[in-house]
Amino acid sequence: MIKYAVASAALTALVLPAVPAGAQEAVSLMVSESEEYGPYLTDGNGRAVYLFTTDTQGQGGSGAEVSCEGECLDAWPPLYTQGDPQAGEGVDSSLLGTTEHEGQTMVTYNGWPLYYFVRDEGSGDTAGQNIEGFGGEWYLVSPDGQQVEGE
Repeated sequence: MIKYAVASAALTALVLPAVPAGAQEAVSLMVSESEEYGPYLTDGNGRAVYLFTTDTQGQGGSGAEVSCEGECLDAWPPLYTQGDPQAGEGVDSSLLGTTEHEGQTMVTYNGWPLYYFVRDEGSGDTAGQNIEGFGGEWYLVSPDGQQVEGE
C-alpha cells in the first residue's frame, strides 16, 4: 500500500506541473538570471513570476487591477501571500506591494500583479516569457519592475 502511494505521488508529480496552490506565508521575491533574458524576478524557490499587459498597473502602492479570470487563472495562477511580501537580494522593496484579488492578497511589483505559469515546472523555467494569450501578453519581470524583453 505504501509503495502504491509513493508511486502514485511520483507519477502525479511527473504529470502535473508543480504550481504552488493558494497563498504562501510571507512570499519572498528574489532575482535570477538567464543567458537568454538576463535578470528576472522569481519567488523564493526560484520559480519565475510574470506580469500581464492587460492588467492595470497600480501607482504608489494602490490601484492595481487584475484582468485575468476563469481559464486564464488556471494557466496563470496568481502569486498570493498571507503576509507582507519580502525583498530578497537585488529586489527593490519599495516596488513590492499587494492588491486584493478574489478575497486573497496578491503580490505586486512596481504596481503589476504577479503570476506563475503552469508550464514552468520549477526553478529556472521561463516558458511563459513573451506569450500572447487571454487578450494580452505575458512577460517576466525585471528587477526594476519592467517587462523583460530579452537580450
